[in-house]
Amino acid sequence: MPATEMDDFRRSYVRLCKESGAEPQESILQHLEEASGKSRLDLATHTLSVETCGVLGKLLQDELQFTEITLSNCMLSEEGAKLLLHGLCSNTVVKSLDLKGNNLRSVGAEALGKLLRQNKTIRSLTLEWNNLGVWEESFAIFCEGLGANGHIQYLDLRNNQINHQGAGELSMALKANSSLRELDLRWNNIGLLGGRALLNCLHSNRALRQLELAGNNVPSDILKAVDQAMEHNQERQNILCKSRSMTQVLSKEVISLKEKNSRQYLDMMDTIDKQREVMNHSSRVSATRIGQLQEALTERHSVLNSLQAKLQMTEAALALSEQKVCNLGELLSTAKQEQARLVESQAKELQQHKMASANREATLQRELSAAHEKNLLLKNQVSDLERRCKAQQEQLFQVKEDLTHTTAEMKLRAVQAEERLDMEKKRFKQVLEDAESLRLKEVDHLSHHMEASERSLQERIQRLEAIRIGLEEELSRVKAAALVERGQIEEELIKAKNQARLEEQQRQEHLEEKLRLMMQSRDEAQNYCLQQKQAVAEAQSREGHLSLQVEGLKRRVEELQQELSSKEQEKVTEINKVRVGLQEQIGHLEAERTAQEGLREKIAALERQLKVLSSNHREALLDKEGEVSSLLEKLRVREAEISRMREEEAQRVSFLQNAIMSYVQGSPRSTQSPKK
Repeated sequence: MPATEMDDFRRSYVRLCKESGAEPQESILQHLEEASGKSRLDLATHTLSVETCGVLGKLLQDELQFTEITLSNCMLSEEGAKLLLHGLCSNTVVKSLDLKGNNLRSVGAEALGKLLRQNKTIRSLTLEWNNLGVWEESFAIFCEGLGANGHIQYLDLRNNQINHQGAGELSMALKANSSLRELDLRWNNIGLLGGRALLNCLHSNRALRQLELAGNNVPSDILKAVDQAMEHNQERQNILCKSRSMTQVLSKEVISLKEKNSRQYLDMMDTIDKQREVMNHSSRVSATRIGQLQEALTERHSVLNSLQAKLQMTEAALALSEQKVCNLGELLSTAKQEQARLVESQAKELQQHKMASANREATLQRELSAAHEKNLLLKNQVSDLERRCKAQQEQLFQVKEDLTHTTAEMKLRAVQAEERLDMEKKRFKQVLEDAESLRLKEVDHLSHHMEASERSLQERIQRLEAIRIGLEEELSRVKAAALVERGQIEEELIKAKNQARLEEQQRQEHLEEKLRLMMQSRDEAQNYCLQQKQAVAEAQSREGHLSLQVEGLKRRVEELQQELSSKEQEKVTEINKVRVGLQEQIGHLEAERTAQEGLREKIAALERQLKVLSSNHREALLDKEGEVSSLLEKLRVREAEISRMREEEAQRVSFLQNAIMSYVQGSPRSTQSPKK
């Protein structure tokens, strides 16, 4: 930026500070003096007051000098940030804005949302080390502005305390935004729910190429799925760029072909016009000669009496001229036959071209049907995988029911054991040994039953893990097969393009040969006409005194000229037919190109479906693993309860034994007392 413009900016800054009643900051003035000749306003680490922010906001409304503004670590207040961002809303030059480390909160988030909604030039926005995600309502306004913006390409939101609800708002904004290329969300509090929301929005957003989620407590499988989505978007952008370049090349080739054909047509028309001019000139010359001959005939009528002796010689010359005229008629008939043959050969070639185009259309339809069948096969495989997943879910449901049944049985048995213990307490004096044996048997039976149930559950868990491993292997195989089929389809597309190019080149060469042959035939016809004109001139010079025969020859010459004009018209119609055929071929090629683009889109849709299915399967597996872990924890809790019950039963038995022993020890005393 020139020094004069920077001086004007300094003067306007000082003037506005005086008008607002604030003193200009010396650090800012020094920085403006040092930054003369630059297009970047760097006020990093300068503390800016509210008045200074208001003045800078007013200056930046219509400023056309700075394209980059850096205001990092400036300790901006909420009001000052609002004034600055309000001024930037109407700016049309700034492309990069850095507001790192300014502790922006609710008011700042709302002002940033308004800036994103109104400004149409900012491409890069850095908001690292702020607190935009603390207030959910203001962050929602910021996300609405981001969704309405269609020009920003880079956004840095690191360390902004964004939780899973803020991530949900961001996902809604990303569904509406189609310009953002890079988004940095590292070191926030997004978590599992926020990661899933962002992953779901990537199915509709195809513009985002880089999404950073490190340090957010997001599971590794979601991070991998996000990376895969980013890779898919990058591949899609590359394919779109390649297709656009190919379409541009094809359009340029089509335009060049049209220009060549138009040039050839114009050249043909120029040559035909030149030939017409030559024919008109020759007819004028022949007319002047005929006039001269008529004048000579009028002069020679007086000498006819002296030339009667020479009549025999003239009659012989007339016979010879008649023979020549007959020969000329035969040559004309042969020329007409050759022309008819050429017309028939051209009609046959046009039919052959039509047959070849029909065969190509049939082959393309077959290829489309084959691709459709492949898509059906892939859909069947996906349905099989879904059925298997449902079967696994049913098996897990059965396992849960078995666990509930076992727990109910354990409770019933515990109740029965307590009842039996009560009965044994009542009858313990008589059948103490039988009760102990029964208790030991029941405890052994329960332990064996629990061990058997634990073994069956472990076996079922192992089976489920084996089934999960088999499903993952099948998914990998299906992905590999899809990739192989995709490569084959791309190779087939490349082959079809090469064949189309070769066929276009062959057609162009064939048409050029046809044009060359037509030019040769036209040149031969012109030479033949010139020979005929020379023969007519010789006949007129020999038979000048016979005006009647000269008039007959004139009529024949006029007929030949009409035939030549009709031939030229037929040539023009044939050239028009060739042009129409070329246009039709170009239309067929464009239709084939559109069909190929449709196939590519179908392939991309199938890949997306496969990715969605794999992500859903992974989520289901994670849920199942969580359920299995919860079941194992329940089993551990039940085992602890059973051990506790065993300990309680042992304590009760010891208490009963002590009571019985005390009772037995005290019984003889009671029996001896009445005797005494």
